[in-house]
Amino acid sequence: MEKIILIITICTIIMISPLVSKVIKAPVVVVEIILGLFCGYIGLIYDDETLKLVAKFGFIYLMFLAGLEINFKLVKIIKATMALNVILYFVLLYSIAGAVCWFFNLGLTYFVALPIFSLGMLMMLIKEYGKEEPWLNLALSIGVVGEIVSILALTLFTSWTENSGLSSGFFVSIITIISVIIGTILLLRFSYMLFWWFPEVKKYLIPDNIDDKHNQDIRFSISLLLILVSIMLILKIDVVLGAFTAGLFFKMFFMQREELLHKIESFGFGFFAPIFFIYTGSTVKLDMITLEILKHAIFIMGTIISIRLISSYLVFLKYLKPKQTTLFALSDSMPLTFMVAIAMISYNYGLITQEEYFSFIIASMLDGLILMIIIRKLYKLFKLDNKTIENKT
Repeated sequence: MEKIILIITICTIIMISPLVSKVIKAPVVVVEIILGLFCGYIGLIYDDETLKLVAKFGFIYLMFLAGLEINFKLVKIIKATMALNVILYFVLLYSIAGAVCWFFNLGLTYFVALPIFSLGMLMMLIKEYGKEEPWLNLALSIGVVGEIVSILALTLFTSWTENSGLSSGFFVSIITIISVIIGTILLLRFSYMLFWWFPEVKKYLIPDNIDDKHNQDIRFSISLLLILVSIMLILKIDVVLGAFTAGLFFKMFFMQREELLHKIESFGFGFFAPIFFIYTGSTVKLDMITLEILKHAIFIMGTIISIRLISSYLVFLKYLKPKQTTLFALSDSMPLTFMVAIAMISYNYGLITQEEYFSFIIASMLDGLILMIIIRKLYKLFKLDNKTIENKT
């Protein structure tokens, strides 16, 4: 009976979230997290292994969609004109984070968590504002690099904690992730050559809509996603890399198949992603929150935003206008999923206290909730300013 109530609750939230979003004029993601938090507090959503598994798949699907959203033209422009700026941005990000950790005497967990990236919330911004916004396009491209850096950091951090510092297992993890990245590049390169010389193979894998009587496009796309994710699990590497590679594969070789991409996006944004955000909201235990935990959460959130604003203005201000630079910095300041993962690993291995763990969880959620609202308000304000200037001229 409890599982039936759980299913009904989740499905009800998925159905009513867009309606509530229109009424209160807040992003759908914010509504989903808040409703998940409330239902978790009153006991309608509880710790269930099946729900946890589906929520995890929702996050994986979001990373799959992230690969589909990559703008290769913009990536080429960045590679040609802004490669040094991108490197400088990450150097500044980690340098400032290191300085903050040194000044406040914070541990390794904070150094890894503060500059970390996650594309989950960014994908919801792209769904809301589209791919044509320069600041959002740049945020996605920088976010991809940040995601790879974050996967590397998360993998190394996990290995460090599991092996109690430098050990043979730690170095094996480094070699494994480097090998996987090289293997991914070679796989994409091989696929490119195969489809170039034998274009009919693409139609054999995914036939045209007229000939596709068995939904082979969906079968192939979801199967490839799960196969690559399974390989990452076998290699003990974060599954994000496998999901992102699957999305990248379809973007590179099937970008003309708009109906297929629309199908994939509909499944993700319409069902799997909402479950992930609802579950994330339900994990916060409101009755265990104290004022000190909230203060520390605000400190973490403020630091995450500040280091990105400083780094963004120092590096990208000449490429973007001040308003777009602000939106870019804020859009890349929502590492909800990876921060939760780092906090969980650190708490399990005794690197942080329970109070610090709750602070990280609350900070990651407040960060996503507040910034989604701020970005929406600033976006409308900046659009209004632009229209006012155009009318005056």
